[in-house]
Amino acid sequence: MEYTRKLVDKLSVEQLKVELLNTAYGNDRTFLAKLDPRTLFIWYSFFGIVPWFIHNEKVLAGMFLFMAAATFTARVSPVIIFILCLGLLGQGGYLFIAALFFGGDWAVMYPLLVLTLKLSVISLASIAAFCSMDPEKLSNGLLKIGVPGQAAFSIAYGYRMLPTLIEEYQHVFQSFRLRGKAPEKHGFLYWRTIAYFIKLAVLSFYPLLLSMAKRARTTVEALETKGSLNGFNDPAVKKLKLSGLKMGRADYGFLLFSAVYAAALFILF
Repeated sequence: MEYTRKLVDKLSVEQLKVELLNTAYGNDRTFLAKLDPRTLFIWYSFFGIVPWFIHNEKVLAGMFLFMAAATFTARVSPVIIFILCLGLLGQGGYLFIAALFFGGDWAVMYPLLVLTLKLSVISLASIAAFCSMDPEKLSNGLLKIGVPGQAAFSIAYGYRMLPTLIEEYQHVFQSFRLRGKAPEKHGFLYWRTIAYFIKLAVLSFYPLLLSMAKRARTTVEALETKGSLNGFNDPAVKKLKLSGLKMGRADYGFLLFSAVYAAALFILF
């Protein structure tokens, strides 16, 4: 019961919001967080794409170990790792069941494990790279590589709105619970109660979408009033905003180490 209570506390909405805030703003002291965002973009563009074209299990295993070390260094939230593991297990599980249903045998397990290993490498690379950049740093990095200002701001704005979005969803969900009536009998394996909460979870999305649309419109109008459109496209404003982005020795050293490590995997295996 004690372990169950701790698990429930970890999965609460308030704790999830805290974990999101820590992920977005609390990793500024790690090694990866001190790197230039362009360095992380280059690093991720390799380890996020190349594993799809690799079929050597030993090379993939070596990349997985490197990604696991990078993720550990980035101090990623355990909640995100837990969600990642659930997603990988769920995807591999339903593919295996589908393969058995359509006439396959246990031989399909091996290619599914290779596919899961590829997805693990790519997912860990994504988590390590983007959890090491706060919204402002990510937005500046995108501007630096030529992404339009509106798109870069939208991504950063989405990061900032996630905690508010979760809190708003919790309020809507609780209001549906107060106005609704839960099943008097739980049913076999609580299926009636589970179905009731799933229905409320789906219904809560519609008011949430309307509320977020209203918030987004208010934000856009406020930005237009302050002349944000001119600021997004003015070269002088961009130069001033991005003046703090510089690639130093740590950036080049990290890219060199990653390149040497990847080359060693291909040469040895």
